[in-house]
Amino acid sequence: MPKRETNPMPPDVREALDAHGLMAAYDARPPYQRNDYLGWIGRARQEATRRKRLDQMLSELRGGKKYMNMDWSGGRTRD
Repeated sequence: MPKRETNPMPPDVREALDAHGLMAAYDARPPYQRNDYLGWIGRARQEATRRKRLDQMLSELRGGKKYMNMDWSGGRTRD
């Protein structure tokens, strides 16, 4: 099974996570979500779009119930 390319964390994203106290919330997300957020932010062509995407990620991490504008339960538990 091919793996997705791993997206590096840009310094400004790390700074935003630190400034908002959301690094722990980011680290608690599954690896695919962290990677998806970074790729999505990094693919923005315009700075305004990049900022909007970064703000959305921060908001979703703060709230804990969304991922890419979709409901997220924080992962399923197995019975």
